[in-house]
Amino acid sequence: MSAARVVVGVGARRGVTAAEVLALVVDSLASAGLAPCAVTALATVDTKAAEPGVAGAAARLGVPLLAYPAGVLAAVPVPHPSAAPLAAAGTPSVAEAAALTAAGGGPGAGAAELVVGKRKSARGARATCAVARRAPRARD
Repeated sequence: MSAARVVVGVGARRGVTAAEVLALVVDSLASAGLAPCAVTALATVDTKAAEPGVAGAAARLGVPLLAYPAGVLAAVPVPHPSAAPLAAAGTPSVAEAAALTAAGGGPGAGAAELVVGKRKSARGARATCAVARRAPRARD
């Protein structure tokens, strides 16, 4: 059996540190019994891709940072939409929508599932993250 492979979606406020993002990611993975080596990519909204804390967390994990336009993320149904990212980034979800999109479940695709729903960082909630994986395929 192969190890679980997941994508982590990250939302962040300006000025978030890589350490804060990384701590949230590691804690979220641990809550699902996953190790950081299971992460294949971090994903976010395109306007946060240059945020040093987000890019730095991806670099520390040794994974690519994938970025999506707000319009793409806004079209992804999520269980925990919020007014805060809608006002700041133009989409009601960054972390969950980016994780689902990167894992193969973009608008209408339905090919991904959340492993960990949106979680906030402990230090003033400057970051959010969610973990998703490609949904298992039914066998013929």
